[in-house]
Amino acid sequence: MVVQEDNPNSGENVEKTDPGTVVAEPAKIFKVEILHMIKDAQQQHGLRHGDFQRYRGYCTRRIRRLRKALKYPQGDKRHFKRRDVTITQLTGKKADERYIHIPLISAERAWAYAMQLKQESNTEPRKRFHLISKLRRACFYALQLQELCNTDAFDARTKLECEAYVAWMHGSLHFELQLWQSAGEHLKRAQVVYENLAAALPDDEQELYRAKVNEFTPNLRYCAYNISGGASGGDLDEILELRAQGVLENLDVLVSQTKTESSEGLQTIDWRGRKVTVRPEKVRLFLLSAQELDKSLAKATKLDAKIELIERILMDCKDAIQAVRDEIKQDPKLRSLTTGQTVSGVQYLLAYLSYIRHSRTLQRNLCLVEQAKLNFVDPNQQSEVVGDGKRVRSQDLARLYEIILQNVTEMQQINGMEEDAKYQSEVENLAITFKAFRCYYIALTLIDMKKWKEAVALYERASNYANEALKAKASPEFPQQSELKTLVSIIDGCKFSAHAYSVLEDDNSEAGTTTKAQKTTKPLYERLSQYKEDQSLHTKTPNVFKLTPDMEPIPCKPLFFDLAMNYVELPSLEDKLEQEGKKGASITGFVKGFLGWGGGGNK
Repeated sequence: MVVQEDNPNSGENVEKTDPGTVVAEPAKIFKVEILHMIKDAQQQHGLRHGDFQRYRGYCTRRIRRLRKALKYPQGDKRHFKRRDVTITQLTGKKADERYIHIPLISAERAWAYAMQLKQESNTEPRKRFHLISKLRRACFYALQLQELCNTDAFDARTKLECEAYVAWMHGSLHFELQLWQSAGEHLKRAQVVYENLAAALPDDEQELYRAKVNEFTPNLRYCAYNISGGASGGDLDEILELRAQGVLENLDVLVSQTKTESSEGLQTIDWRGRKVTVRPEKVRLFLLSAQELDKSLAKATKLDAKIELIERILMDCKDAIQAVRDEIKQDPKLRSLTTGQTVSGVQYLLAYLSYIRHSRTLQRNLCLVEQAKLNFVDPNQQSEVVGDGKRVRSQDLARLYEIILQNVTEMQQINGMEEDAKYQSEVENLAITFKAFRCYYIALTLIDMKKWKEAVALYERASNYANEALKAKASPEFPQQSELKTLVSIIDGCKFSAHAYSVLEDDNSEAGTTTKAQKTTKPLYERLSQYKEDQSLHTKTPNVFKLTPDMEPIPCKPLFFDLAMNYVELPSLEDKLEQEGKKGASITGFVKGFLGWGGGGNK
């Protein structure tokens, strides 16, 4: 049995005036996510493939490791001495949460053994007796767990989860014993607790509990079928639900406590109408520092200080995003997101952190633009240089706005926000706003290059962008309405000025053609029929004749090809050639014939 000992530190601490009195430390309060812990263990150690024997072996090794690590063995190598976990190990200075894992894993080991025997009982019916015995043992350890969790050492969520776990274990035992009435009550009780627990938790944690609730449905329907004797048991669910709610009298109190502790223990963010739980410690610290950034920026007076503060928070944001990505890599279900699928809590948190990074980068770039304008002279506004730095040109500001537009494009492409129409509309309006400023400064660059017509076209485009942005709803984080109105009023005058300069340029170009025609590179002998006043003729090197004349193309010499040669019949010359038979005999032949050797003596 579990022995409970009174903990003197569990009560309220009474303050005394005696300075020598030592105030007792508050008792530790543990939080154990029972369902989450056992589901992870089951999926990683065999139950994904229905291998209960492997899971039972894991539970045995896990209990052995826990007792060895906590130095809480049951006897020695020769003798066995049973030692159950008591409330003493969970209170005081040496309290450790791992002690509560021992009865939990013991219950899981007995349940896994029972499920293994259930599979084997299909061919060996006698094993059902062993199965019932192991389920009774699992209920025994589950009651030990409940007795420990109902103390002040655990929070409300742990008590709820333990209550549901015990009810499910007893429901499984009574289901095998074919006690349909009590089995339905226990299973319905566990279902009600898990449903209320899911409603009290954030969205990203509800999926596991709702899946567990759906597991009870087939067994509950079978219990209702057997209780009603084969008839429809439609009203039984309501009866069982009412009885289960009556058994768990403090359900509403525990649920409210769980909501409070969940909001305090796990920081949640509310972004665009959705709440997400923040688990990684780096992300929590970053969000706390990000909340203080706006206050620090309000206190900073110089732009350099603001830029430095924003760059610091961007470095922390990079680490927070990496922490969330590492968490996503560990869960294969979160690695890919298909079109139309609901964005999970972790992915939505990653989207929120990505938005913070892009928005803070945009804020920093706007500070750089504001800093550059201090050293920029706008010819249309008659502004004066205020800063002491290097003179800024209009193309430098156009380049800064080009970088800002790239940043806005990245904001549109954040994973998980593609289907948010309201968000995309806000970012698109922001892009149109910065396009207006970019076109304006590109027009100023063209004016410096004396390209008036191109400048007029860009002024017109900048005016269209600005008017379109003014019609849409302004962004609350980046208000640019006043700057856009100022830009529209400036562009109205700049367009007429640039157009006038373009007209003057056309007139000057026509007048300049007559003067430019007097200065030509043709020599005098090539333009004798034209009268032009050429002042170079009066100099020492007059352009009268080109001493080295240009090469001119001339017709080439014709080639003749003998095409009739193949058809000509030449006369025979055989009578002109010397015949071999008319040649005279040589002296060598004469000698050979005379002496009798050679070819002639044998004839």
